[in-house]
Amino acid sequence: MGAAAKALHPEDKLVNRINRKVGLGITKSVGTMWCAYAFALLALVSLPAAILSHDPIIIIAWIAQTFLQLVLLPVIIVGQNIQAVAADARSAATYEDAGAILEEAKQIQLHLASQDAAIGALLDKIKALEVSKAGG
Repeated sequence: MGAAAKALHPEDKLVNRINRKVGLGITKSVGTMWCAYAFALLALVSLPAAILSHDPIIIIAWIAQTFLQLVLLPVIIVGQNIQAVAADARSAATYEDAGAILEEAKQIQLHLASQDAAIGALLDKIKALEVSKAGG
């Protein structure tokens, strides 16, 4: 485990590491479109019974509690994963832009320091001319 992970989990017990690995494994497997397709097929097994009941409450309950819950869970996880990849890409681009801006700011600072030195030299010459003109 890296230093960052140790900082996040200072009292990292074996059970916590196992729980994280199991949770991550389940999330990775459920968060796929293949799992969404499998869940849709699983939900469709009970559709004929819901339809044959001719009870609107049972049909609506099948749609809401069986189909939507089973199928939308993995689809939402897939969408979140896609959004996370896009956010990571934006974050990396922002970091690169900030690095480029920092380098440009350093160049501007060097240029301004050079100008300050040139202006200082000119002011010194003007003062010297004023002193020699006043004395002469």
